[in-house]
Amino acid sequence: MARSTRVERNTLETQITVSIDLDGSGASRLDTGIPFLEHMLDQIARHGLIDLDIVAKGDLHIDAHHTVEDIGITFGQAFARAIGDKQGVRRYGHAYVPLDEALSRVVLDLSGRPGLVFEVAFTRSAIGGFDVDLFHEFFQGFVNHAAVTLHIDNLRGVNAHHQVETIFKAFGRALRVAIEPDARLGNVIPSTKGSL
Repeated sequence: MARSTRVERNTLETQITVSIDLDGSGASRLDTGIPFLEHMLDQIARHGLIDLDIVAKGDLHIDAHHTVEDIGITFGQAFARAIGDKQGVRRYGHAYVPLDEALSRVVLDLSGRPGLVFEVAFTRSAIGGFDVDLFHEFFQGFVNHAAVTLHIDNLRGVNAHHQVETIFKAFGRALRVAIEPDARLGNVIPSTKGSL
């Protein structure tokens, strides 16, 4: 069964379309008006082996907050629709990713319950004009609408770009593990409750 979908979200602040294929090859097409965010979204696609197509138009003349948060929301909605009832998936995923001096750990559970723990002390407040506080907003939007429990820990890092990149690469890797079919499980939903 295809695990792909397309979601549109339109508000007075943003117009966003996300297409996702959880069984893709890591291809991405990104047009958000925010180059650094696109660089990070590409890490999710490549390391998660998820095909990701995101087009966003937002009120960037104000700032990037609405656009970044709403991309996270729409990505979460698309993910939830594509993963379906989660039959036969591993459910849990984790990854450690280094980049030079930086190291991040991401652990997630396709639990059906939104939760975010974001332990990241960025070494500067902006990267190329991008407010690093918005990464929390992106992941909060994602977990709220994907119904995923997500723990993100930047364990060390001096260069803020490296900190962020290890987070997104680890997120992609952890997601890839969690959504993989578990051959031993068959079509069973991985929960003692019988649903997620």
